[in-house]
Amino acid sequence: MKAKKNNVMTLSEFKDKYYGKPGSAKREELEAGYETFRLGALLHEARLEKGLTQEELAEKVGTTKSYISKIENGVKEVRLSTLQKIVELGLGGRIQLSIKL
Repeated sequence: MKAKKNNVMTLSEFKDKYYGKPGSAKREELEAGYETFRLGALLHEARLEKGLTQEELAEKVGTTKSYISKIENGVKEVRLSTLQKIVELGLGGRIQLSIKL
């Protein structure tokens, strides 16, 4: 009896096949989009942990509910200085950055 061929691929293989190898324009766009989404999700979780609405957070940092929503949903990219303001003034936290090579 012949073994059935397994059509399962890793996430990395999937990205290589459909978005190109790391460094290609299409792959870089995908990776940048993921980071924007991830950052929004982290802010969303932190806001909920603090028990704040988007409107309350926006008021604390001098922006709009719409802007906070766009960041949390990965629709809008945020500048580092603005992110720092949201995290420090709005959430009472601090940002830690790391660089992976």
